[in-house]
Amino acid sequence: MDAQTAYRRRWGGLAVLVICLLVIVADNTILNVALRVLSDPEAGLGAGQSQLAWAINSYTLVFAGLLFAFGVIGDRVGRRRMIVAGLTVFGAASALSAYSQSPEQLILARAAMGLGASMVTPQTLSVITNVFPPEQRGRAIGIWAGSVGLAMAIGPSAGGLLLENFWWGSIFLINVPFVVLGLALVFFLIPESRDADPGRPDVLGVLLSIPGLVLLIYGIITAGERASLADWDVWGALAGGVAVLALFLVHESRTEDPSLDVRFFRDPRFSVSIATIMVMFFSMSGIIFFLSFYWQSVREFSPFAAGLLVLPAAVGQMVMAPLSPTLVRRAGPRVVAACGVLGVCSSFVFFTQLEPDTPLPLIIGFFLLQSGSMAVVLTPATDAIMSSVPPGKAGAASAVQNTVRQVATAMGVAILGAVISFRYRAGITGSLDRFAQEEGGDRPDPGELRAAGESIEGTLALARGAGEAGRALVGPAKEAFMTGLHTAATISLCFGLVGLVVVLVWMPREAGRHQEADAPRGGDAGAG
Repeated sequence: MDAQTAYRRRWGGLAVLVICLLVIVADNTILNVALRVLSDPEAGLGAGQSQLAWAINSYTLVFAGLLFAFGVIGDRVGRRRMIVAGLTVFGAASALSAYSQSPEQLILARAAMGLGASMVTPQTLSVITNVFPPEQRGRAIGIWAGSVGLAMAIGPSAGGLLLENFWWGSIFLINVPFVVLGLALVFFLIPESRDADPGRPDVLGVLLSIPGLVLLIYGIITAGERASLADWDVWGALAGGVAVLALFLVHESRTEDPSLDVRFFRDPRFSVSIATIMVMFFSMSGIIFFLSFYWQSVREFSPFAAGLLVLPAAVGQMVMAPLSPTLVRRAGPRVVAACGVLGVCSSFVFFTQLEPDTPLPLIIGFFLLQSGSMAVVLTPATDAIMSSVPPGKAGAASAVQNTVRQVATAMGVAILGAVISFRYRAGITGSLDRFAQEEGGDRPDPGELRAAGESIEGTLALARGAGEAGRALVGPAKEAFMTGLHTAATISLCFGLVGLVVVLVWMPREAGRHQEADAPRGGDAGAG
């Protein structure tokens, strides 16, 4: 294959990987705008609150729990082969989700979608690492990072548009043609690659990683939903997950052919980048998730309009992610990452002052700043992670990066959600008590009041059912929610500043050289 043909094939293959990422990442956010429809017994499935939560969480649990395992397996059996298998599973499960007849069927189908996504996602970075030479790798990872941001932003707006024109199953069925397109192109544009010298399979390590991650994610999600660590299944899952993962790390440090070589963490490019990504995603995820309630519940925009207001985040990602490798070459990773973290932190400062009547152009401007700054951090950090390991271990490194993002995202939503819930209950309780006393004979039962005090959506539902008298609850509900959001933004700012310290103290000033195929146990076959 001549150099020009190889060049075209690499960039064409990157386009296929972007298509795969778009459909998988967008679908992970698209369900949020359909929750109201799915709860409707006529227009949707009549799903209850816990069933809706599990429709989201079943995907997350399977996806996060199997990411590392399939990253390691992809290194051994072939990354293109794993992408094909994952896309097939994801497409079939998407069709099953679209035609689910009950909440239980939807939950199972969503779990199958998480299985397919976990097979595909870690391979995308692995393929980039193995088919792009070092001088082009940063730019390719920048485009990869930009596509992730684009997918996260277009998911809600695309979902809102589909729901306004079609039935709820369309948000899942739309995945199928993209999956078919990806499958048609993957054989022509993505070369097969695998670790040429993988050593003996680390079966025990892979098997330990799965229950450890599943238990940890389950504990985090459930603790956030209940805003409590008191229940035995919550603390039991958290303790069990930490114990199993600790056992996994001990095993990996002692086995001759580990699936995750813990010596990677000795390289500051790897360990500091992992820590930075974890802190940033923890800080941002909770705020971004609960801003959807700000748009729809506080400012009363439609799901489609709320989705459109997220699009500026995609613009910031798409512009800055491909530019960040150039900035790193000129200023060094420490300076670039520090500036990016500062930009993210400044957006948290803005969110501590956000009000129901804050001008939209100002909010959009800070969305642009936040997403662009995040791209400036994420792209060089991801490149540092992937370049600090031999290409043959790219799947494991990619899986670690993606797993850390998933764990940090779950922790951010759970912990910051618990903070918002606590502050909300404290702020709305007095108004609910006064409302119940004034209702007299029509006083709501304790169950309704308890549900109304859990979230702004619960309070507004009670207010709508009470007619004219319920209007007295709308203002206090919005005020209580904004108080909780301000507190969560303050906590995010504190964690963001921790991330800034990590970058300034431990991130190398200069980009290190890329590990190549001659590294010990790093040979890679068929990447050409």
